[in-house]
Amino acid sequence: MAEGEFEKEELTAAQRSKIRRLAQPKELAPDEEGGELNIVPFLDIVMNVLMFVLATVSVTFTSSFDTSPPKRGGGSARAPTQPSLNLTVTVVPEGFSVKARGGNVAPGCNDLGPGLAVGKGTSSEGRPDYDYAQLTECVRKLKHLSDDFKDETQVALTANPEIPYQVVVRTTDAVRRTEEGEELFPEVLFGVAK
Repeated sequence: MAEGEFEKEELTAAQRSKIRRLAQPKELAPDEEGGELNIVPFLDIVMNVLMFVLATVSVTFTSSFDTSPPKRGGGSARAPTQPSLNLTVTVVPEGFSVKARGGNVAPGCNDLGPGLAVGKGTSSEGRPDYDYAQLTECVRKLKHLSDDFKDETQVALTANPEIPYQVVVRTTDAVRRTEEGEELFPEVLFGVAK
């Protein structure tokens, strides 16, 4: 036999049948179809949900508190039948100015007079900070001055523009109730400092 020439052999019927059988596409049983699970679409959905949750987390943890705008004009032309406290707290950089019954409350919250009712105290780190506990005690003392004031629930709160938001929120908490849970002035009306 010369180089490059091959002998042609005839295939037997059994060999041809086997080749035909192996060359045909195999039909899969219903339980064998899709041997692998395609999880890419599932991961896309999970990632989208995760991104949505992460984007909304900061909105979920914001704080808020209920308040009412001050009523304009007093609402009634009649004189009040009982005396009222008309408590106003102004937050200034040096502390808290408190007004009650139309006059300034003196330092120490014992009498009417000039000055800040509650000055700044010292924080646990040793730096000047607002004394919220002293403000709560001052407001509690004013509320209990007379039985005429025990049913009052409103306090007007104003702050200078440079006062941080957190100070206003903590002041609001200080005038609403004591640490023991005694309710003082739950209705806080916000005003604009003049």
